[in-house]
Amino acid sequence: MAEIPQPGATSSIEDQIRLREQKAEQLRERGVNPYGTGVAVPHTTGIVRARHESDDAAALEANRSEDYGLAGRVMALRTMGKATFASLRDRDGDLQVFIKKDKVGDAAYELLKQIDLGDIAFARGRAMRTRTGELSIEAVEFKLLSKALRPLPEKWHGLQDVETRYRQRYVDLAVNPEVREAFRRRAALISGLRRFLDERGYLEVETPILHKPEEAGGAAARPFQTHHNALDLDLKLRIATELHLKRLIVGGLERVYELGRIFRNEGIDRRHNPEFTTVEFYQAYATHEDLMLLTELLVSRLALEVTGAAVVPYQGALIDYTPPWPRVSMAFEVARLYGVAGLDGLEKLPDAAWLAKADKDEPRKKFTHAHSTGAKIAWAFETFIEPMLRSDRPSFVIDYPIEVSPLARRRDSEPRLVDRFEAFAGGMEIANAFSELNDPRDQEARFRAQVEAAARGDVEAMPYDRDFIRALEHGMPPTAGEGLGIDRLAMLFTDSASIRDVILFPLLKPEAEEGR
Repeated sequence: MAEIPQPGATSSIEDQIRLREQKAEQLRERGVNPYGTGVAVPHTTGIVRARHESDDAAALEANRSEDYGLAGRVMALRTMGKATFASLRDRDGDLQVFIKKDKVGDAAYELLKQIDLGDIAFARGRAMRTRTGELSIEAVEFKLLSKALRPLPEKWHGLQDVETRYRQRYVDLAVNPEVREAFRRRAALISGLRRFLDERGYLEVETPILHKPEEAGGAAARPFQTHHNALDLDLKLRIATELHLKRLIVGGLERVYELGRIFRNEGIDRRHNPEFTTVEFYQAYATHEDLMLLTELLVSRLALEVTGAAVVPYQGALIDYTPPWPRVSMAFEVARLYGVAGLDGLEKLPDAAWLAKADKDEPRKKFTHAHSTGAKIAWAFETFIEPMLRSDRPSFVIDYPIEVSPLARRRDSEPRLVDRFEAFAGGMEIANAFSELNDPRDQEARFRAQVEAAARGDVEAMPYDRDFIRALEHGMPPTAGEGLGIDRLAMLFTDSASIRDVILFPLLKPEAEEGR
């Protein structure tokens, strides 16, 4: 079985493009538009497989199927005399098309010489099996819909192509079915999330992306800056939806959520992209304990819906999302790490004692920003304990110091801590939640502390949001709120090592001119 002649592997991309342009021109000379109009495509490869996967050749011959109409990208093409085999790939997968000259006619068969790998084509015919038993479509019609001038890469898989995959996601999706599946899972995750919250009476809302500088809060992050010309107004892209959503709680929308893009002017690594997707949801009259139970239920249900199992593989480990999840006390674990008695003992530790366990430069540099005992506790936990969290189960980290939680409610029984948790899975934070601070005077004091931190050079400190204080002065009911990272959940449910694998078009450095 001979391969239909294709441009040689040694030809340059430019040579192959020129050859394909010549074929397109030859089609035009024959009265065939290589970029035709739309066509009715009543079926997919998935429909054909679902109906006939269990039928053998005899059954298909005895019970001739209806004609199926399929369209997709030509992923394989080979000829054997007066018969040609093409593989079409659509949104459901690949299916072979068997094209015989006496079935499609001389003129249509002659046009196959102008078909290349990567072209978009349409086929119509009944289901059958070839001599090798492969389910196929026996075409009575086959035509080109769109000519691909640039060839698909011959060797796409491999780490050496990883940046090209992100930069040319359209090609990545075209040639790697597992990438398509990853984004289908992401879409299923988002649909399931909305369904879960809608079922519980949460109202989906939309809040501003462009914030005035004094409104750009809700998280410890550095915002992007822009300018509105008509109003001559400096603006910042939102780093969180929190403060606007809590304004809605004040207004009487007792359960709200927003699913959308967040923008943070931060570094890029396998867990961080400057723009990413979160859902934040707020519930009046609830506590962070209520949201822990809700989070366990939500994530375990999403795992089942998206992957089909409660135990999901991730980077060599199996993570069991079945509730309940273990809880880890930040304050207690850090006190145990240093061998002291609780918060009182930690407050007495000199800086030299804190640094005694840090044997690398990067942790020591981070410690210089820890200007309070609470900040030192958070630093120690992140540096020494967080990497040791269980890999087989998600974990809730609780007992956060107030200094690192400027929007969380102070704990009644221990005012140095707040009612807050973060959820971790697969070695990364996936959620952050707390019982919300609704005391306007307490919130004022914490905003002032953030302003002081900014004056010391903390570029991630929050601004003083006077309108938010005014909203709290109108009275906000006891409320619990949570932010859940969609991209990181997608990583977990698709076994993706990098956040770039689950963002269709991640931010990249500008492409070099050569070799495009």
